[in-house]
Amino acid sequence: MKTNRLIDIFLQLIKINALSQHEKPVAGYIHDFLIALNLKPFYDKSKDKTGSDTGNLICRVGNGGHFMFVAHMDTARPTSDVKPQILDDRIVSDGTTVLGVDNRAGIAVILHALEKAILEKIPLTDFTLAFNTCEESTLAGSLNLEIAEGIKKCFIFDSSLRPGDFIHSSCGAKSLNILIKGKAAHSGLAPEKGVNSIAIAAKALSQVTQGRIDAKTTVNIGTINGGTATNVVPETTQMTGEIRSSENGMIDKIMRAIRDIFARETAALDAGLVFKEEWDFKPYDIPPDADIYKDIVRTLKKVDLTPVPVASLAGSDANSLNGRGIPAINLGIGAQNPHANDEFIYLADLEKSSEIALELMKKECP
Repeated sequence: MKTNRLIDIFLQLIKINALSQHEKPVAGYIHDFLIALNLKPFYDKSKDKTGSDTGNLICRVGNGGHFMFVAHMDTARPTSDVKPQILDDRIVSDGTTVLGVDNRAGIAVILHALEKAILEKIPLTDFTLAFNTCEESTLAGSLNLEIAEGIKKCFIFDSSLRPGDFIHSSCGAKSLNILIKGKAAHSGLAPEKGVNSIAIAAKALSQVTQGRIDAKTTVNIGTINGGTATNVVPETTQMTGEIRSSENGMIDKIMRAIRDIFARETAALDAGLVFKEEWDFKPYDIPPDADIYKDIVRTLKKVDLTPVPVASLAGSDANSLNGRGIPAINLGIGAQNPHANDEFIYLADLEKSSEIALELMKKECP
């Protein structure tokens, strides 16, 4: 069957456990795979900044060309006990673990396409492969990826969309960290001497609109931690959260509003406030007249797919690379229900994604 070799590569990859910062086993598999094709993969120095046990794995085909294929090596949850099952139309786990489709499918389709081209002597253009670390945790791998000067664009195989769909626009995300400093006191003997940081947090949070703000914006306070004992007025409370939007202005507007709310409520009870914000990743938008956009549309049509551009509220290595000035589009590969135990991929999507990769690698493309 046409997909046997591709399935074999995918099944080998998902059985390698490699969470963020522990990608070395997957990197080793890819390294050996490429060596067997008489290529010369190498590691960059990103591990010094990412904390991973390996650098990003890079391989130049020909002289490295002007574009790059990208997939990440980490999974969000363990796959050490994965028990894959091949059904009539899809691959699933037994339901007790994730399958690891995100993003072992992306790695598999790139490796399969390259192997097929080399073994069948299909003429290839020059290009670069990059397999990144820490995508699931911080995007640190792509933020610190060694990129040759000649690279002008990147094709990322990492979206849960079906083949034919591609992400040309994505939100940015800004994290916030809020620390309220109240005053501890015995809650039974002298509660009036204390300043309850949890109560301040609750009052402030009641004024913060969360969830989907509009079609392009979401707000979430994801963690809250405060207090030390039931008989102590809680001195400190800390919260973390994020704001996502495709518009920088909207993120900044909401961040200012949240800061003002907490500043007002802490000041009312003479409590202290430490409010920190930091960009996790910036938004991007690639217009239809961009070269990479045209490349994707043309390639998808060549493999008999209808191109469907999509705007996303999720981050990926594409955000990092676009933020670094390298146009990058994230291609749908059909990683269904990512990070969940019912994660799966259609066999047809796996095969079609490899077909897309091969088309992009061919001498005349892009």
